[in-house]
Amino acid sequence: MITERKEELMDLFKDVDEKHRKLIERTVEEVIYMEDTMAYLKTLPPIRVNNKDPSKQQLTPAGKLYKDMAAQYMAAVRTLLSVLGKAESDEYDPVKEFMEKMRNGGTEVR
Repeated sequence: MITERKEELMDLFKDVDEKHRKLIERTVEEVIYMEDTMAYLKTLPPIRVNNKDPSKQQLTPAGKLYKDMAAQYMAAVRTLLSVLGKAESDEYDPVKEFMEKMRNGGTEVR
């Protein structure tokens, strides 16, 4: 399953140049690890309720780990998306060319 997920994510970066893909691979592996860990942490109680006073609740260690890991996960995903966005922005885009042409008063951009 982990290998399938890695292949699925790495396939998104097939158009990224090789040197960046090697760096991306480690981040993808970390993302997969965090996904698996967070799935497990979701099965554990996130809060502990005081038996004598139910209004007093405390975050469990599992809840804290999930919260912290979710922030790290989102940062890693944002990093991957930024790399993906840069790779896609290098491709020829006729709409982008048209918009550039219009910005330049209708003159040719290429």
